[in-house]
Amino acid sequence: MNVLIVHAHPEPKSLNGSLKDFAVETLAGLGHAVRVSDLYAMHWKAVADADDFRCRAVPDRLGYARESRDAFRGGTQAPEIAAEQEKLLWADAVILQFPLWWFSMPAILKGWFERVYAYGFAYGVGRHEGEHWGDRYGEGTLLGRRALVSITVGGREPHYSPRGVNGGLDDVLFPIQHGMLFYPGMAVLEPFAVYQADRLAPEDWPAIADRYRLRLEGLFTEIPIPYRRQNGGHYDSRQVLKDGLGAGADGTRIHLVQPGDPAETAPGASVAA
Repeated sequence: MNVLIVHAHPEPKSLNGSLKDFAVETLAGLGHAVRVSDLYAMHWKAVADADDFRCRAVPDRLGYARESRDAFRGGTQAPEIAAEQEKLLWADAVILQFPLWWFSMPAILKGWFERVYAYGFAYGVGRHEGEHWGDRYGEGTLLGRRALVSITVGGREPHYSPRGVNGGLDDVLFPIQHGMLFYPGMAVLEPFAVYQADRLAPEDWPAIADRYRLRLEGLFTEIPIPYRRQNGGHYDSRQVLKDGLGAGADGTRIHLVQPGDPAETAPGASVAA
């Protein structure tokens, strides 16, 4: 299988760098083909701006989404954007490796998504009419691929528990896992997290490596997070969860399929409101 690792940390000798190198070695040892987009080493341009387009449909006023659509359709995207899109299409699984900075990803990785997820590639995909609001949230261009978020966290694990002061980790990562990975169709696995990353000693590494090895070995067999598909029949014509679903859950967890919920329809099937 093919695995793309998108790595975002400025220091190669960091814990993130070690996790990235360990993943490459482990996955290759399992027989997978691995490619790495090391964003800092690539000097990736984080800012989405007019330089992303080799020619402009409207040169006197930048409408980024419109220009993104036209450049994707016309083959005039910046070459580095097209190259990353090709890697995503090549991959059977995508691993994001980054430190949790201010409850999100480093700006360079956010910029990777903003530039690579072009209109017509990751959004604006599929039929937009009637009750079908495009192919997204469990459908789309990257359907059939798996995704794993691997992060280092400075805080303690209890701080990211459901009652922890920072909020549950699943809530903190919801915009990334549900909004960036599940949105264009990828099946998302539970995250791999290393807490108190800046307080670890060398002797802590073997246990971390053993835990990560198990996750990497299960990359293609683990059961993904059961996010509800947008067009699976659980949302109404306004894309609001239907009455009777999500009972007993709160917050972002209402968007997880729960025991007893009706089965979702297959992608592409017609769904009644």
